[in-house]
Amino acid sequence: MRWLEISVQVPTELADPIAEVLSRYVPHGIAFDYGPPPAVETDWERPPPPPPVLTVRAYLPMTEGWEAARHRIEEGFWHLRQILPFPPPEFRVIDETAWEEAWKAHYDVLRVGSFVIKPSWREAALRPGELLIELDPGMAFGTGTHPTTRLCLQALAEWLEPGSRILDLGTGSGILAIAAARKGAAVVWALDIDPVAVRVAQENVRRNGVADRVHVREGSLEAARALGEPFDGILANILAPVIVRLCAEGLGDRVRPGGWVVASGFFAGEQEEAVGQAMAAAGLRVRARWEEDGWVALGARKE
Repeated sequence: MRWLEISVQVPTELADPIAEVLSRYVPHGIAFDYGPPPAVETDWERPPPPPPVLTVRAYLPMTEGWEAARHRIEEGFWHLRQILPFPPPEFRVIDETAWEEAWKAHYDVLRVGSFVIKPSWREAALRPGELLIELDPGMAFGTGTHPTTRLCLQALAEWLEPGSRILDLGTGSGILAIAAARKGAAVVWALDIDPVAVRVAQENVRRNGVADRVHVREGSLEAARALGEPFDGILANILAPVIVRLCAEGLGDRVRPGGWVVASGFFAGEQEEAVGQAMAAAGLRVRARWEEDGWVALGARKE
């Protein structure tokens, strides 16, 4: 498969509006390239100040309809530049092998609360109480570097109870499902509609030795209905329109009374308001909120 790499170099404060435009059309998430990785591993409990300029990257699969998607991205950027001036995007066609190597250059050891996330080609010394996640994201979204992933990890650390039965919708690389197992979940079902993500997540689950508790399957909410009784907790780190649709299609029915849903992948403001309203309509009362760099995660309980 060939991919269209879309990159925009912008001041840090413009990264979120750029990412919002891209997220409407690219299926594998947005990469924030802050430059070369630090000489020492990053501790996200005390993150360094962001650089003044970063590169926002996205990868569009060159399958049916990709030309129209590129046109809509360029059109969206044109309108955005009338309000917030920034350089035009750069486009580059690359093959799958080149994509897989591209993200390695900027993927370092990260600490997110008690979780230590590292690629297989790096070493990391664990501190007392830390939980290791060895992760090679491949073509799937979810490396721990994006704020929404970190927000969900924080929510897991606060809300997950040992022995829980968890559903991870849109699992991507499998990072949240693996983290749930590391925190003591008894059973985790990890679902994604992208077969590439399913393959990558399965590999990461096996690499972390949690295949006895984490089950990766292709599918979404409809597939979750076939998995038996409602879950103790549900993770949905996707996009605001998808979360709103899932709520309308019965997301609340898949969590037990007293159980929780953590949703992320959207910005503060209109997107957060839309998700909050959709969760309330689905019988889920928002009880917690986490925010980082304008990105938000909402935690809701089923009454």
